[in-house]
Amino acid sequence: MKRLASLAIVLLLAACAPGQPAKPELPKAPVQYGPDITIQARPVVFDPQDPARKGLGDFAWAGGAALTSDQTSRLHGLSDLKVWPDGRILAVGDEGDLLEAHLVLDYAGRPTGLKDARLTPVVGEDGQPLTGRGKAESDAEGIAEFPNGDRLISLEEHDRILFYPHTGGPPTLAPAPDVKWVSNKGMEALAIYPPGGKDAYVVGVEATGETFVCHLSGACAKDRTVELKDGFELSAIEVLSGGRMAYLLRAFDPLHGVRAILRIVGADGQVEDQLELARPLTVDNFEGLAAAPSPSGGLRFYLISDDNFSKSQRTLLVAFDWRPGAGR
Repeated sequence: MKRLASLAIVLLLAACAPGQPAKPELPKAPVQYGPDITIQARPVVFDPQDPARKGLGDFAWAGGAALTSDQTSRLHGLSDLKVWPDGRILAVGDEGDLLEAHLVLDYAGRPTGLKDARLTPVVGEDGQPLTGRGKAESDAEGIAEFPNGDRLISLEEHDRILFYPHTGGPPTLAPAPDVKWVSNKGMEALAIYPPGGKDAYVVGVEATGETFVCHLSGACAKDRTVELKDGFELSAIEVLSGGRMAYLLRAFDPLHGVRAILRIVGADGQVEDQLELARPLTVDNFEGLAAAPSPSGGLRFYLISDDNFSKSQRTLLVAFDWRPGAGR
């Protein structure tokens, strides 16, 4: 996934030079794991200019926090997220890091942080950590977990999907779409796909919005294409009940800054609802999306941002409760 630079630097470069602005080289953090770490969480509001604002349309703000840790230099670059009804979370980072933790909820059921956190390296087919092999080998962008604990991780640049058996041992290659990949804009989105069978999963392509339904026991077949415009690209997928799908789209340009769209599409392919996030709302490079039951009923969406190991960005974990018709 391409790195986002400091907005101030990007604006300055854009004003002074034609064409694409250059991106400053970011310092590489040393590899430090733990693996058990304590995560600090600083609360954030939906709209910093209006802290009392409760959401937008049918999407109610359910809380959020900026995550940091003083015990590791690796809590960065988180590119995908999964959340289970019991609060267990799983996230993957685009330099080969795997985060497992549990959500902490307040008295009103709003997320306030993470506990029982473990940060470990993603391993390759040889059973060794991908971290330290260079971005082309360690750029993990999507993660999925089957009910039995088997996992999938999709990677860009060296485009592939790795299958991790719940019984342990090195991963193996899983079926992936047979397409010509755009460099650094490949299999960004990944989720299991229960409607397709016990071994089915869906893969989304960042650059084109194309999605594919794949099977561990077979190949991949083209599914629908997510509409992309105004500079947006596909970042994450969640499979909902009733044939619905949720898609996370993300865009960046010097004029508008970072933007995100959470789009819910029905079984007929029509857009049912959409949440658009842009400044002055709380927004960063949101790349990960998860859905779980809301403690108060309905459906809750969690978004996590990839800070690109940049001091000018944040690792945000935010939540929205979706109640169709509530905002009308």
